[in-house]
Amino acid sequence: MANWFECKVRYDKLQENGAAKKVTEPYLVDALSFTEAEARITEEQTPFISGEFSVDAVKRTKISEIFFNEGGDRWYMVKVGFITIDEKTASEKRSVSQILVQASNFKQAFENFTEGMKGTMADYEIVQISETPLMDVYKMKVVD
Repeated sequence: MANWFECKVRYDKLQENGAAKKVTEPYLVDALSFTEAEARITEEQTPFISGEFSVDAVKRTKISEIFFNEGGDRWYMVKVGFITIDEKTASEKRSVSQILVQASNFKQAFENFTEGMKGTMADYEIVQISETPLMDVYKMKVVD
């Protein structure tokens, strides 16, 4: 199971008018620890950022799963309520999970989520879908 960490990277971004502006952008990294997450985001961002940058924050997320779609350029957070029945009391219980979905727009995020949930035996309902400010997501690298 993946451990997803949100890392905030702060650097000077060149604007269209040529001026440099300090920006902080969030990224998601699959890592085993906070230290590894910081090292991974530094490694991933070094080729893309000219000049100095800093990792301002690293925090663990509660994302349970990610549905990737190479055609998507945005990230949407889907809050899902899984419905279970307590066998002893015969009452319904809900447990909320957060699933990140890559898509180009809201409609595609819903479709990609639905496609990703095909074959799921559990009853669920979508509580919320919202666009995130995430710039990119870095999966764990596979070492041969």
